[in-house]
Amino acid sequence: MPQDTVRIATYNASLNRAAKGKLAADLATPGNAQARNIAEVIQRNNPDILLLNEFDYDQDHTAVDLFRANYLEVGHHGQAPVSYPYAYTAPSNTGVDSGLDLNNDGDLGTADDAFGFGEFEGQYGMVLLSKFPIETPGIRTFRTFRWRDMPGNLMPADYYSAEAQEALRLSSKSHWDVPVRVDGETVHVLASHPTPPSFDGDEDRNGRRNNDEIRFWTDYVSGGQQADYIYDDAGQRGGLKPGERFVILGDLNSDPRDGGSWPGSIAQLLKHPRVQDPEPASRGAVEAARRQGASNISHLGDPRLDTADFQDHPAPGNLRVDYVLPSKNLNVCGAGVFWPEPGEPGADLTGEFPFPTSDHRLVWVDLKLPKGPA
Repeated sequence: MPQDTVRIATYNASLNRAAKGKLAADLATPGNAQARNIAEVIQRNNPDILLLNEFDYDQDHTAVDLFRANYLEVGHHGQAPVSYPYAYTAPSNTGVDSGLDLNNDGDLGTADDAFGFGEFEGQYGMVLLSKFPIETPGIRTFRTFRWRDMPGNLMPADYYSAEAQEALRLSSKSHWDVPVRVDGETVHVLASHPTPPSFDGDEDRNGRRNNDEIRFWTDYVSGGQQADYIYDDAGQRGGLKPGERFVILGDLNSDPRDGGSWPGSIAQLLKHPRVQDPEPASRGAVEAARRQGASNISHLGDPRLDTADFQDHPAPGNLRVDYVLPSKNLNVCGAGVFWPEPGEPGADLTGEFPFPTSDHRLVWVDLKLPKGPA
């Protein structure tokens, strides 16, 4: 039976651990408090398609299967269990040793020398969960795309060695195009988790990389000549075709007006002619900014749109960094951020540091899919 609406969400769940295999060990039994709380957040919002950022990758997908069986498919505090029969996960650049001194500290093999920051391969990975079938043969990944191959890139050439410039990958985790079949229509789920624009020096290598990781999707959804330079991990070139439906989602680590992003980074998507911004919002974010004060007081952006509760002193304060951005040929009929005000149901699941779940909030958008050609 076709659904009237489809809810698509992104959630940086902070299900990362300090050692390889630790997440699967934590999820092997139903007693992990953080995982229970995250599962309840998901159950309360009940998305049909959900991207989880910061979910450690393992080759056998053990952690994903355990999270579904032991947490999502078990009701928490009166919430109905939720089942995701379809899931996709894949290797991440995090923790993959480049063999080079990428942070110029004279040492090799550190977390900063990996293609994406990480203590082990797959730390801070991604998982896509879906109630609808994933069109597996059509999946494209761009994990090995080299930064230097993006025309007009912002790589700081005076910072990286010639060897590093040749080898460095654009994606700090990966970029995925995962087609999902929703009631007979294909929606391309474009998932990523760009590096934070911080933890660097005056060269701003992470701010520049964040900008270009976001720009990748700008060019990809533009298609045509603008996407001719793009190649995926199987060698196929180009971007989306005109009229294809898509949703860009993930923790993109860029606020439109506040924080330390390269100027205009997220605006590349928010102002793109094929993209619409539903501006998911919450009252809880407004209350948190008011209550916490500090750097939030000087912010230029609307606090209703914040999606992350970051350190307030000295910076950056609460920011909008998590996005669900549908193509304009999809009909938006609702949007929100799960950030309850104190005393509202679920407020104990967000909280403040030390967070019972994550410093990010689940962001959702409801869509009505038009039938037939876009």
